[in-house]
Amino acid sequence: MINEIEKTEDGETNHAAENLESVGQMIIGGLEQIGGILTGDPTTRAEGEFNQTVGSLHQETNKNLTAIDDNEKEDDSDKL
Repeated sequence: MINEIEKTEDGETNHAAENLESVGQMIIGGLEQIGGILTGDPTTRAEGEFNQTVGSLHQETNKNLTAIDDNEKEDDSDKL
Protein backbone atom coordinates (compact mmCIF):
# COMPACT_ATOMS: atom_id res chain seq x y z
CA MET A 1 0.00 0.00 0.00
CA ILE A 2 2.81 2.44 0.79
CA ASN A 3 4.29 2.01 -2.69
CA GLU A 4 0.92 2.99 -4.14
CA ILE A 5 0.88 6.37 -2.37
CA GLU A 6 4.51 7.31 -2.92
CA LYS A 7 3.86 8.46 -6.47
CA THR A 8 1.28 10.97 -7.64
CA GLU A 9 -0.80 10.46 -10.77
CA ASP A 10 1.78 12.25 -12.92
CA GLY A 11 4.61 10.07 -11.58
CA GLU A 12 6.13 12.54 -9.13
CA THR A 13 7.13 11.51 -5.62
CA ASN A 14 4.53 12.24 -2.95
CA HIS A 15 6.57 13.79 -0.17
CA ALA A 16 3.52 14.20 2.07
CA ALA A 17 3.15 10.41 2.27
CA GLU A 18 6.82 10.04 3.15
CA ASN A 19 6.48 12.74 5.80
CA LEU A 20 3.55 10.87 7.36
CA GLU A 21 5.63 7.70 7.49
CA SER A 22 8.38 9.48 9.40
CA VAL A 23 5.92 11.07 11.84
CA GLY A 24 4.38 7.64 12.40
CA GLN A 25 7.78 6.17 13.16
CA MET A 26 8.49 8.94 15.67
CA ILE A 27 5.13 8.32 17.38
CA ILE A 28 5.75 4.58 17.59
CA GLY A 29 9.22 5.27 18.94
CA GLY A 30 7.76 7.51 21.62
CA LEU A 31 5.28 4.84 22.64
CA GLU A 32 8.04 2.21 22.79
CA GLN A 33 10.16 4.52 24.87
CA ILE A 34 7.30 5.11 27.33
CA GLY A 35 6.61 1.38 27.44
CA GLY A 36 10.25 0.69 28.21
CA ILE A 37 10.26 3.26 31.00
CA LEU A 38 7.04 1.91 32.53
CA THR A 39 8.21 -1.71 32.44
CA GLY A 40 11.79 -0.93 33.36
CA ASP A 41 13.06 -2.54 30.14
CA PRO A 42 16.11 -0.62 28.92
CA THR A 43 16.13 -2.45 25.56
CA THR A 44 12.60 -1.37 24.68
CA ARG A 45 13.37 2.17 25.81
CA ALA A 46 16.50 2.27 23.67
CA GLU A 47 14.61 0.89 20.68
CA GLY A 48 12.04 3.66 21.12
CA GLU A 49 14.76 6.29 21.18
CA PHE A 50 16.27 4.74 18.05
CA ASN A 51 12.94 4.82 16.19
CA GLN A 52 12.38 8.44 17.16
CA THR A 53 15.83 9.37 15.87
CA VAL A 54 15.36 7.47 12.61
CA GLY A 55 11.94 9.08 12.09
CA SER A 56 13.40 12.52 12.71
CA LEU A 57 16.26 11.91 10.26
CA HIS A 58 13.83 10.55 7.69
CA GLN A 59 11.73 13.70 8.02
CA GLU A 60 14.79 15.95 7.65
CA THR A 61 15.90 14.04 4.56
CA ASN A 62 12.41 14.37 3.09
CA LYS A 63 12.52 18.14 3.61
CA ASN A 64 15.84 18.33 1.79
CA LEU A 65 14.58 16.20 -1.11
CA THR A 66 11.46 18.34 -1.38
CA ALA A 67 13.63 21.46 -1.62
CA ILE A 68 15.74 19.85 -4.35
CA ASP A 69 12.63 18.83 -6.31
CA ASP A 70 11.19 22.34 -5.98
CA ASN A 71 14.47 23.83 -7.25
CA GLU A 72 14.48 21.51 -10.25
CA LYS A 73 10.90 22.44 -11.09
CA GLU A 74 11.77 26.16 -10.93
CA ASP A 75 14.81 25.59 -13.18
CA ASP A 76 12.67 23.70 -15.70
CA SER A 77 10.02 26.43 -15.75
CA ASP A 78 12.70 29.09 -16.34
CA LYS A 79 13.83 27.26 -19.50
CA LEU A 80 10.38 27.43 -21.05
